[in-house]
Amino acid sequence: MSSIILKVEGMSCNHCVNTVEKAMKELGAVGKVNLAGKMVEVEYDESKLTVDAIKEAIEEQGYDVVQ
Repeated sequence: MSSIILKVEGMSCNHCVNTVEKAMKELGAVGKVNLAGKMVEVEYDESKLTVDAIKEAIEEQGYDVVQ
């Protein structure tokens, strides 16, 4: 398993947290949102998932990945 921390703009409430964490789960990854820090820590299997796919899934939810 690999881990990456992404800076994400646009998250402001628990609904945002749930939306991003659900999107990660649907990819087969585990996302932990730090709302105050505007960050998402994602644990994923690099043989099945790319960082670009993770970023795309977050952006599809309406948030901006800035890292």
